Amino acid sequence: MTDNLNPNVEIWAGEAPPSEAEIDLLLREQGLSAYRWSNGPGDTYGRHSHPFHKVIYVVQGSITFILPDRGEKLTLNAGDRLDLPKDVAHEAEVGPQGVICLEAHQR
Repeated sequence: MTDNLNPNVEIWAGEAPPSEAEIDLLLREQGLSAYRWSNGPGDTYGRHSHPFHKVIYVVQGSITFILPDRGEKLTLNAGDRLDLPKDVAHEAEVGPQGVICLEAHQR
């Protein structure tokens, strides 16, 4: 997990990305309950933030999170994890193959 202020990306180091079931197990082992969501190619999310710490794993495809206040872009591919602290403003752009993610929240 990341500290309270900075988003953190963990790039999947295995030869092949984990399955959705494997990612769900990783999250459950951390006491997190995930839900699945997906978007089509090129979909976008405008600037927003959340009142909770968000953990996102990409199951398939890719998504780029834009942190406008920091001038950063964080691209996640299958198997990668983003820890996004609460109240961090962000935007998102889905990659050309769309994206499927598992997401969990920490209070």
